[in-house]
Amino acid sequence: MSFGKKMIFLVLVVHTISLTAKAGDPDILTDFILPPNRLEVGGDFFTFTGFRSLVTDPIPPSFKVIKANMELFPALNGQSVSYAALVYPRMSVNPVHTHPRSAELLFVLQGSLEVGFVDTKNKLYCQSLQTGDIFVFPKGLVHFQYNADPKNPAMALSAFGSASPGTVLLPNTLFNSTIDDSVLALSFKTDVATIQKIKAGLKG
Repeated sequence: MSFGKKMIFLVLVVHTISLTAKAGDPDILTDFILPPNRLEVGGDFFTFTGFRSLVTDPIPPSFKVIKANMELFPALNGQSVSYAALVYPRMSVNPVHTHPRSAELLFVLQGSLEVGFVDTKNKLYCQSLQTGDIFVFPKGLVHFQYNADPKNPAMALSAFGSASPGTVLLPNTLFNSTIDDSVLALSFKTDVATIQKIKAGLKG
């Protein structure tokens, strides 16, 4: 390999490493990050109480997610972790969605779930999960969870490798946005009337 080719190869390797390093949450140079308006904090700053409702509240009538991310729990800023508690009444679904900034590690706490994700080659990977099972959804890939049990609810806990993994809920993103109906109709190879019917159904 010539010197020029070696230099090009080296530049490509360094560039790839730098992109990989920037792919997750940025590293911080302090133990933790204080909010802009506070000079010091106590133990309460590192405590999140939003999951107490999982113990006290009845099962909701439709799918419910409770997030413990940086927006709701500022102590996570710079820590590259977050949680979501997921409650599935019988025959309910967590609609198809993606997390652009993190993989998801799902732990089934109660009941059973049908889960799956689609890779970039359009291959579907499905699994039936029971209480105690763990499933990983790779970063950025479209996935879902479904409680197919007609009698019993399910509950799960999701861990993320980002303080702010983001959620792109596909039905909402596509049909409750300002994308022109004609564009959606052409994209889905249907007509505008069908797109408008889908939109109306999502609002109901």
